Amino acid sequence: MTISETMNEMGRAARRAAASLAMTTRSQRDTALAEGAAAIRAQAEDIAQANAKDMEAAKQRGLSAAMLDRLMLDGGRIESMASGMETIIELDDPVGRVLAEWERPNGLKIQRVSVPLGVIGIIYESRPNVTADAAALCIKSGNAVILRGGSESFHSSRAIYEALRSGLVAAGLDAEAVQMVPTTDRAAVGYLLSSMAEWVDVVVPRGGKNLIKRVQDEARVPVIGHLEGICHVYLHEDADTSMAKSIVLNAKMRRTGICGAAETILVDRSAAERIVGEVVAVLQDAGCEVRGDEDVARLADGVSAASEADWSTEYLDAIVSMRVVDDIAAAVQHIARYGSGHTESIVTDSVSAAERFFREVDSAIVLHNASTQFADGGEFGMGAEIGIATGRIHARGPVGAEQLTSYKYVVRGSGQVRPA
Repeated sequence: MTISETMNEMGRAARRAAASLAMTTRSQRDTALAEGAAAIRAQAEDIAQANAKDMEAAKQRGLSAAMLDRLMLDGGRIESMASGMETIIELDDPVGRVLAEWERPNGLKIQRVSVPLGVIGIIYESRPNVTADAAALCIKSGNAVILRGGSESFHSSRAIYEALRSGLVAAGLDAEAVQMVPTTDRAAVGYLLSSMAEWVDVVVPRGGKNLIKRVQDEARVPVIGHLEGICHVYLHEDADTSMAKSIVLNAKMRRTGICGAAETILVDRSAAERIVGEVVAVLQDAGCEVRGDEDVARLADGVSAASEADWSTEYLDAIVSMRVVDDIAAAVQHIARYGSGHTESIVTDSVSAAERFFREVDSAIVLHNASTQFADGGEFGMGAEIGIATGRIHARGPVGAEQLTSYKYVVRGSGQVRPA
């Protein structure tokens, strides 16, 4: 079949499966997740062999060490996929929740009740474990899903998908509730984005800036996601020096290639003499290049000069920009101008400063005395996530099972008619 024929057939099957899945109970959906987790464990050797093919091809293509790390699946990571699905089972049922209810003077009783979104298209790169996370969250929330993984992880993702599909079958659910695009042809992505509005209700991209920009530019259905993760750590005048060093080091260097990694460090001018040199030293000792403004360069050795472009760059590497700002108002201004609305952290012993930061910084996630690398659905107790949303409509922040629902109004009457 042609790509359009293949994709339309998947769309029709997904729509049928979504209608069927929406009628299932929590127990049925949780059983499918449990069976899927068991299948991943049972088929771990097959998944590892498929991953070995992808890894060999990626090395021949000259992918970076960071990309290879994202792609690699070992026994521990395969087990993490299975245990992650079991964590999602333990979450409250996101479907059928009564979000609000009230009674009108005429006796009408109104409830707002959560319902699945329908059919979700998820386009992702590199990390094959997203296959399990995304499918599990969609099943939990009663949604059918069409998965399109990156070409570099095709064999790995396909092996994981086959395990998940067997879990649906074992639970007696429609196996077409989880589908994977069977080709690496980029035209399939274009068709999914531009020509499947009849079948797909929302698209969630998970990957690099180029992928997400393409999805946002070409999609003819709503998109949940973020373009960049330009995250900040602001060291307030009342920041504890030891805590500042620890949080900055973790926020930048724990994993440099994730969207929650800090890219800019802002330091209060009144604390700069005390903090800048020590923070720069701990970063440099960990192998991080520091690009700073004139004040930072004056206070620490080995600092490269930051350009204007550095303040709006998502490095996803062991590079960070650092600037001295006059006060908290200047820090908030800098974040508003250069940030991407993803995640920002303030380090301070002042509760009032933290509360002001929370009020004035308009990002999806704001933290006090904690690393930006906590910007993750698993760390938020959501079991997993399929991305971080920075928009202001529908979902914002980590997108877990609850965020993959909408709602409808249920109105109960006793014969009421509306007056003329």
